[in-house]
Amino acid sequence: MLDETDIGILRILRQNARTPFLDIAKKLRISESTIRKRVKDLEQKGVIKKYSAIVEPSKLGYGSVALVGIDVKPEKFLEVAKKLTELDNIKFVATSTGDHMIMTEIWMENSSDLRNFISAKIESIEGVTRTCPAILMERLKEV
Repeated sequence: MLDETDIGILRILRQNARTPFLDIAKKLRISESTIRKRVKDLEQKGVIKKYSAIVEPSKLGYGSVALVGIDVKPEKFLEVAKKLTELDNIKFVATSTGDHMIMTEIWMENSSDLRNFISAKIESIEGVTRTCPAILMERLKEV
């Protein structure tokens, strides 16, 4: 179970994973060594899975970003999900409940490339029955 100190550490790291331990210690009014131990423990427990950079797709040449819901034949579910994780332009893959069985985030240079990618790479996977793309216009929050 996480206590207030752990939650405080996580809140700070989620805002900026590069925050020095000394700065976290000052903000939480505890020692830097305690922060180091707590972060190491959170990593070992799998609470902190990794550290990453959030990038702006358009700055990398990706002008078309879409969330794509994908429906599949139940017997092909895991096979399709695995194949999706192997495609470079798919940046996020998750199984889900609700309207679609699998949700993905796809980055492409333009809408034409996105349409072709969905048609040629995703819809051609055996077991895919339907794709439902939604173009992202503007990200309002990222953590």
